[in-house]
Amino acid sequence: MRSYAIGDIHGQLGELERVHDLIAADREACGDVSAPVVHIGDLCDRGPDTRGVIDFLIAGRDRGAPWITLKGNHDRLMEWFLEPFPRHDPYLLVGYTWLHERIGGQESLASYGVTFPERERVFRVHDEARAAVPQAHIDFLKSLHLTYERDQLFFCHAGIRPGVPLTQQTEMDLLWIRDEFHESDADHGPLIVHGHTPVKDATHYGNRINLDSGAGYGRPISAVVIEGREAWLLTERGRVPLPQA
Repeated sequence: MRSYAIGDIHGQLGELERVHDLIAADREACGDVSAPVVHIGDLCDRGPDTRGVIDFLIAGRDRGAPWITLKGNHDRLMEWFLEPFPRHDPYLLVGYTWLHERIGGQESLASYGVTFPERERVFRVHDEARAAVPQAHIDFLKSLHLTYERDQLFFCHAGIRPGVPLTQQTEMDLLWIRDEFHESDADHGPLIVHGHTPVKDATHYGNRINLDSGAGYGRPISAVVIEGREAWLLTERGRVPLPQA
């Protein structure tokens, strides 16, 4: 059973289009037009075209493409800020909000034409954002699922808490967990496919695959094809075995 997966996007529309072209080439090579493509989350922030990324994904959904798009922590930050009364994510460091320069909300809003001075009031930015971001984009963010399971694979954005059944994972862990998950060599049952924590290259760790290759910092997005528990990075030269940790 074949599945495709795409790592963190972070507003990089050109990169997203590039890796979809790689998937299309692999589909043609193996004659598979129906295998799902799982986007692992973090559609927005830091990169220049969050609006274009969401438009691209909505267009794929509307034409019936076999795409699954999961929610990342940055997507929830954007979703919560755009609620009628903006909600703050308690996982953030003290003093941080979605609009903090290290988080990336400013870049996301700029893609919708919303810019503001350093000392602007949050309610004014919020009012402008609510007026500028299409309701279809807000609805799309709200509709994103936290997980997707298929055969021997379990897809989520950040990872899972080891020792907790997959059906009992919390939203906070699925969107934010790092060290407790990364340091575990436990057999989680299915192979966990995730992103969230940037690595130099998409890597197979035996019990998990990390697909976040740093698009939030201007590096290329990674796309892989997975068959069983084996995975290959998709490149312009074709399939390359995923590095093993």
